[in-house]
Amino acid sequence: MRVLGTLARSPEVALTELVANAWDAGASFVNIVIPDDYGETLVVRDDGCGMTPEQFRKRWMTLGYNRVSHQGLLADLPPERKDWNRRAFGRNGVGRHGLLCFASEYQVESLRDGTGGRYVVRTTDGENPFILLSEEFFAAEGHGTTLTATVAFNLPKPEGIRNVLSARFLHDPQFTVIVNGQSVPLWEHSGLIDRVSLKITDDLSVEVFFIDSTRAARTTQHQGVAFWVGGRLVGNPSWILGTRLVIDGRTRIAKQHTVVVKIDGSFDEVLPDWSGFRESELVAKLYKVIGDYVEEMFRQLSRGRIQDTTETVLREHRQDIESLMPLARLEVAEFMERYTAQEPLVQPESLSAAVRAMIQIEKTRCGAALLEKLSKLSEEDIEGLNKLLESWSVRDAATVLEEIDRRLIVIEALNRLSGDKKADELHTLHPLVTEARWLFGPEFDSPEYASNVSLMTAALEIFKKRATSTTFLNSRKRPDLLVLADMTISLVATERYDDTNALSMMGEILLIELKRGDSEITRENLNQANDYVDDLLSSGLIDGTPRIRAFVVGHKIGDKMQTVRTIGEHERGKICVTTYYQLVRTANKRLFRLREQLSLRYEELSTPDVLKRVLAEPLQLQLRAQGAASTQREECS
Repeated sequence: MRVLGTLARSPEVALTELVANAWDAGASFVNIVIPDDYGETLVVRDDGCGMTPEQFRKRWMTLGYNRVSHQGLLADLPPERKDWNRRAFGRNGVGRHGLLCFASEYQVESLRDGTGGRYVVRTTDGENPFILLSEEFFAAEGHGTTLTATVAFNLPKPEGIRNVLSARFLHDPQFTVIVNGQSVPLWEHSGLIDRVSLKITDDLSVEVFFIDSTRAARTTQHQGVAFWVGGRLVGNPSWILGTRLVIDGRTRIAKQHTVVVKIDGSFDEVLPDWSGFRESELVAKLYKVIGDYVEEMFRQLSRGRIQDTTETVLREHRQDIESLMPLARLEVAEFMERYTAQEPLVQPESLSAAVRAMIQIEKTRCGAALLEKLSKLSEEDIEGLNKLLESWSVRDAATVLEEIDRRLIVIEALNRLSGDKKADELHTLHPLVTEARWLFGPEFDSPEYASNVSLMTAALEIFKKRATSTTFLNSRKRPDLLVLADMTISLVATERYDDTNALSMMGEILLIELKRGDSEITRENLNQANDYVDDLLSSGLIDGTPRIRAFVVGHKIGDKMQTVRTIGEHERGKICVTTYYQLVRTANKRLFRLREQLSLRYEELSTPDVLKRVLAEPLQLQLRAQGAASTQREECS
């Protein structure tokens, strides 16, 4: 039952697989009878090629029978249908047991080559997953297979099954699915989104049906554009028209839809074996008209999901985007708007990669990447800056100076507020420190540090004893932030790929514990940080074997305090105790003492003005303003 999975629980999946099994047997129809109540018989009958007793034992009674290796990629067709071009659905030999969704025992009757066989199959808890309770053989004409079961559970509704199955197999007019005596014509299907007549040339018009199959099924290989000529399928449905890929067939929206192009009468461009069309000017026009129509339909369907995709990517890159200057944020937002407008079917992964690249461009433009390299120079190398500056352009200097100014204003704000008893570490000090992780060392001067789901799970477990009712209320806005009764903790990590197993692991964790303004760091605070690091390392909730660097930051350090402590083998954990003033001094040194030289630059600014410059307008307000402007433009036009 574990192998069968949803096949054993979902009537729609089970019956879809049984119909696909009949398709693979070259059937022209499948007739399904669904009873009104439990305890009555469910029947699935087809006119496919059937099975001989030997084939039944070999194919049916083998769990996980590999159809492709034994029978190939094409359907097994009866003699009178050998000229049909039909590709099989089956792969892993599981779908034939779909009746186990309704009962633990079912019957099979199959006719082929003048012989008939009746079999009763039942699941067991012994050495074999199912057994053959009985078998009976008899002479019989014709071909086909009939499955029956007394419904004990999962009784399906005929109307729902009829709609699902007709949508799954509507791509071939030579295959009919009947449920309780009724089939669904193409033009009456509940999933029909659009029906239109398209003019290809003055002499040729086609009727097109755009259909939503409502649910993604396991048998989705035949989704795409299906061409019907004179009531017969040409080739196999595909989203590739000639050399044009209309949509990536792996996407959810592609798997959910089918397009039928109906061409009445004979069509001289069909190949003799009906495997496709000839290469001709007329076929090229047909492909172009149909391709343009399908792309426009998908574009209309995708407008609603563009917003969801955009919001998902924004949440993923929120911290990096918030670290940009306001103008750069707007440029990233405008880039996303243009990108999704041109590629409405873009997947979140692709958009995320594009936005990540855009953020890196913006960071480089504002000098962050160059400043990162400069910050790692030794004091002796600083003397060589004059020679380096001689080769810079005016733009190089301007962009780096803009980044330096941003960092200077951060440490200026920290210098003013760290000794203020009223300074709230959550709303004031924490944003300042988060804006400047480079204060803790050149190795942290990187946009790679971000919140991590596994890390937050571990943090929730470790800090729950000290958590308050508001500890995680802001987890969506700031997933890296924990608010405890007497402190605020930031927890972020870098990620790396483990070459041995190709899995993403945490590489290095940065933990910052901030005390309120004018606070003293005690030995108890150091021991608490020690416990946090030790608990994280031994929690079993962290991916890989990362190193943890923890910083406890306050206004001053208590007497006889140890300022550095290591934990575990190879210094996997390291705790540093420091003050806000020490961070300011270190930052000033890393910025080549420019703050001292430019001190007059900030004297005229009040503390609120300094904070306002650091804590710039949030990204969401920027996007909301941009969205309002866009709406106004649309209304005006």
